[in-house]
Amino acid sequence: MSVQIVLGSKSDMKVAEKAISVLKELGVPYKIAIASAHRTPELVDELVAQAEAEVFIAIAGLSAALPGVIAARTHKPVIGVPVSGTLNLDAVLSVVQMPPGIPVAAVGLDRGENAAILAVQILALKDDTMRDALVKYRERLREKVLRDSKEVED
Repeated sequence: MSVQIVLGSKSDMKVAEKAISVLKELGVPYKIAIASAHRTPELVDELVAQAEAEVFIAIAGLSAALPGVIAARTHKPVIGVPVSGTLNLDAVLSVVQMPPGIPVAAVGLDRGENAAILAVQILALKDDTMRDALVKYRERLREKVLRDSKEVED
């Protein structure tokens, strides 16, 4: 079970690194590629057709058409990550305003890590190892909050 990360451009790499960090921590295999919905639509088609991954994470800014284009070409779950820039609202709206029948799951602006966690939650439905890794990850998050709280109380 794996995840395919697709970036609209190399400038989206900072957001992808957040997703990659979580996927590595949880031991989830992934592949990453750059394919523009507007400049290389044939590459997007080829990537989606050949992907062995069970879940796509599509990261894009500006018009952020990439998640929707991928969703239109697969029956697998697609998680869209809008990237901040000069027109933040455009990217968000492009991801969340999909037409009926072509859903894209949306996470917050620049939230690559949340996209990775959602992808693992999807995969964990059929993979006990991933479920266990996710449970441990969430426990580490909880423990960090408790440590931080203790630190500020002292």
